[in-house]
Amino acid sequence: MRKEWYKEGVVYQIWPRSFKDSNNDGIGDIPGIIEKIPYLKSLGIDIIWLSPVYKSPMEDFGYDISDYKDIATEFGTMDDIKRLIKELHKVKIKLIMDLVVNHTSHEHEWFKKSVKREGKYTDYYHWEDKKVNWGSFFEKEAWTYNEDRKQYYLHLFAKGQPDLNWDNPDVREDVKSIIKFWLDLGIDGFRCDVINLIAKNNAHPNGKSALFLRGKEHYLSHPNLHKYLHELNRDVFSKYDCFTVGETVFVNPQVANLLTNPERKELDMVFQFDHIAADARVVKWFIKKFKLMNLKKPLSKWQNKLNGKGWNTLYLENHDQPRSINRFGSLDYRYESATMLATMIYFQQGTPFIYQGQEIGTINAGFKDLKTYKDVETLNIYDLGRKLGFSHKRMMKKIIYMSRDNSRTPMQWNGNKNCGFTDGKPWIDYNPHSKEINVDSDQKSDKSIFKFYQEIIKLRKIHPVIVYGHYNDIDFHNKQIYSYRRYDKTTELIIVCNFTDKDIPYEERKTHQVILHNYQEHKEGSLQPYEARVYYKKLS
Repeated sequence: MRKEWYKEGVVYQIWPRSFKDSNNDGIGDIPGIIEKIPYLKSLGIDIIWLSPVYKSPMEDFGYDISDYKDIATEFGTMDDIKRLIKELHKVKIKLIMDLVVNHTSHEHEWFKKSVKREGKYTDYYHWEDKKVNWGSFFEKEAWTYNEDRKQYYLHLFAKGQPDLNWDNPDVREDVKSIIKFWLDLGIDGFRCDVINLIAKNNAHPNGKSALFLRGKEHYLSHPNLHKYLHELNRDVFSKYDCFTVGETVFVNPQVANLLTNPERKELDMVFQFDHIAADARVVKWFIKKFKLMNLKKPLSKWQNKLNGKGWNTLYLENHDQPRSINRFGSLDYRYESATMLATMIYFQQGTPFIYQGQEIGTINAGFKDLKTYKDVETLNIYDLGRKLGFSHKRMMKKIIYMSRDNSRTPMQWNGNKNCGFTDGKPWIDYNPHSKEINVDSDQKSDKSIFKFYQEIIKLRKIHPVIVYGHYNDIDFHNKQIYSYRRYDKTTELIIVCNFTDKDIPYEERKTHQVILHNYQEHKEGSLQPYEARVYYKKLS
């Protein structure tokens, strides 16, 4: 297997609006991130993924970009981002940024010129005289009428996020210019937002009847996707020592292998969402009870299907997902759940991604009042659900559990006012659990989740088998314990995780040494609630 720095590194995702506010306007910013570099370095991470800080009207909090080569004033300036790159590189931390090029903001100059049919911009977006029946991820319909142009435009997300027409070679050249701009500035790669949606059937035929996302057969992983990505790689990415991770919705391992096979020269790795649907039916708003097998099956599938071919991402949380303890663990065993889940995911083959606050065991905010929510997806889903006849109570139950705002509340630095995030009024309410769950209290605790994460990261750097070793399931059909083996020619690791709040019989592996454990003491002959162990054995 080809060795690469991005395979060996550990990524920490920052949602800048909620990480650290340096000027007390209630919004996190780039100087605030710079202030916290020592904290990030102490955790042991190697790479930061910075969610969008580009100029934007913030309809979707930065995923609607109006200028790709400038910074939103609430986050800082271009000088600030240059300083961030410099300060991170000083301590050997790399920086990747979001590349959001499936769509722009409707306030981008390209869209304004396209509306007016100005020159090459006339078909920079998808336009039709008649409404097409495709469904949107955020809205019921994906085509909206523009009064000025007298045509409908495509937006797979919010109305303020019109989709770019990647069939137009001028669009692709402009995207290459954006990529070159940031790589020349010194960043180290990109997380490519909804990248497998960029290619569409440009005949825009009506979609087949579907419960969700009608028309998806015309844009999900369209065959032209590979052509476009190979072109970006050939003309730009391959010229730099950078890496790319693609967010790929409804993707399967077969397509992922095409996208990440090094010989094909497209992307380096992808985010897939199969395992994140362990407590949902098809999409996250159709909630079902969590069962371990619904998590184990997709994780095992992706480990085995990509082994030796493509490359996995290892994550349980990000800015689009609620907190993992609420979903896959237990609030009554928060420390044990947080450390067990980290053990389960980060000893698999792939690059680890840690989301801000995950390293201290942050749980869902669970706001009870709809007015507290800020997320466009959440508010649109609520409206859609009410129109479809769901009660307010039922929609609030879904939102309290699944809203993206659960992971977007201010970072909980301490138990003081506004959890140490700002001295001003935060842009969104802080997590009501921040008095008990925060960085200061966690690092002082005998049961520090942060310190457990430090240990996992140290072990990844000591044992190459964690990065490059093979993966085998152990006792796969066990509905209570997730265990697997990582091995190479010289080393074997056995990872064992109890996903219940009960003692489960388990036979000790006396031929192996325990190198990581989330309980101070073993209980002979059983695993304690949410217990995790990592066993080590030298093979030669």
